[in-house]
Amino acid sequence: MSATAPTASVLPPAPWKSLFNQHISKMESPEFVLSTVEAAPSGSPVPYVPRARFCIFRGFWTELPENKHNDAERNPQVYESDLPTFTTDVRMEKVGQLFGTGPGHAESEKQTQGSGGGGPVEAVWWAKETGTQWRVKGRAFIVAEDIEGDDESSGVRTVKSEVGKRMRVVDESKEKDWSWTRELSATFGNQSPGIKGSFKAPPPGKPVTESHGKDLELGAKVDDLHDPVARKNFRLAIIIPDSVEQTDLSDPAKARRFRYTFDESNKANGGWRTEELWP
Repeated sequence: MSATAPTASVLPPAPWKSLFNQHISKMESPEFVLSTVEAAPSGSPVPYVPRARFCIFRGFWTELPENKHNDAERNPQVYESDLPTFTTDVRMEKVGQLFGTGPGHAESEKQTQGSGGGGPVEAVWWAKETGTQWRVKGRAFIVAEDIEGDDESSGVRTVKSEVGKRMRVVDESKEKDWSWTRELSATFGNQSPGIKGSFKAPPPGKPVTESHGKDLELGAKVDDLHDPVARKNFRLAIIIPDSVEQTDLSDPAKARRFRYTFDESNKANGGWRTEELWP
């Protein structure tokens, strides 16, 4: 089943996680801006250029939110993590950007269809309800259908190694019953029929005049957990934070910025160092 044995299993939760969850829960929608980088066009004076878009926070990896409408089989509660997740379509440009700039660097477009990546990202939430900005800097990895199997790619091994280091074991007795594939399917099942259907839309960014196949349409609704077209395009992305900044602007007279930096050698405070800064 290729369950992982995380090296960070003895560490407590990150010191910023509880407050982050409180603030995000107050938002009308947990939207955030995700920034990536991609190779600059030929002739550009710089090697990379930034790219940004809005995404939706889907909870922390291994801590899938409860959803009574989700019929997918759930993993037992074996792990916890401080790793934010979001979903994406493999046809989106950000997937190629994560593969093109990360340790799981893809040498071909075919490799970007599987698990891997690890490109640098920055995710920013503005929780106006609490007057707080949250900025997460780190790396993002893609989880695809190939995450478990007899023939593991280098991308799969990289994902399991890097993500596994930051997963905490909370119930060792059930580790053998935990599955990466089951977690991926349950995440797909947690999406609304409209979101599931979005993975059957025509190819993003392609001209509307091009033929795209009869199975693709805008506004589709999908209830089938195993819809072949939607599942082919569905991907889960996991952010591994290296730095988290909480900028509290709720009271101008007392505004502060708190920077949390992950240090694997630091066994206190979940491996995080905390600095209090002027905003």
